[in-house]
Amino acid sequence: MRGGNFQKKDFAEHGKPCIHYGQMYTHFGVYAYKTLTFVNDEVFAKSKTAKPGDIVMAVTSENVEDVCSCTAWLGDEEIAISGHTAIISHNQNAKYMSYFFHSASFFEQKKRLAHGTKVIEVTPSKLGSIEIMLPTMAEQERIVSILDRFDALCSDLNIGLPAEIEARQKQYEYYRDKLLHFPLKRMREPMTK
Repeated sequence: MRGGNFQKKDFAEHGKPCIHYGQMYTHFGVYAYKTLTFVNDEVFAKSKTAKPGDIVMAVTSENVEDVCSCTAWLGDEEIAISGHTAIISHNQNAKYMSYFFHSASFFEQKKRLAHGTKVIEVTPSKLGSIEIMLPTMAEQERIVSILDRFDALCSDLNIGLPAEIEARQKQYEYYRDKLLHFPLKRMREPMTK
């Protein structure tokens, strides 16, 4: 389903949460619990909305790399979605779906579907032809758990940098010990005179 038609001029200081498609490229990553902006009740009532667990995807961009940037909406309420977006409702693990939409496998498929010169678009109807590997829910959760840990290591310097330093230290010690391990032989003559 396509998003609604509100614009940046419709943003309000308080009100109902919303995501504008332009924010997909600059702020939102694999998943989000909060929005940056709000719209009033009247604009919200006229907008398409995403429910918790839906994937919000920007379907237009200036380049192929950014088109189909998306986030899994994990907040606890519906949010208004601007135009130039698709709302993907599903019955899978939302983070798994979003991680997939950030993968090389998806990138290769979306390149074939993207069209345009100045503005690149992938129409929501064409997204239905994307092939998605869907393991069991338990396996999706396991994959998400692993990817979340990697994401935390890469995103949070307080976690990632110390962990990287520790890993490199262990790697150094391992190779040092391997390189300096020789079979022991008895020396026939004492080394001192």
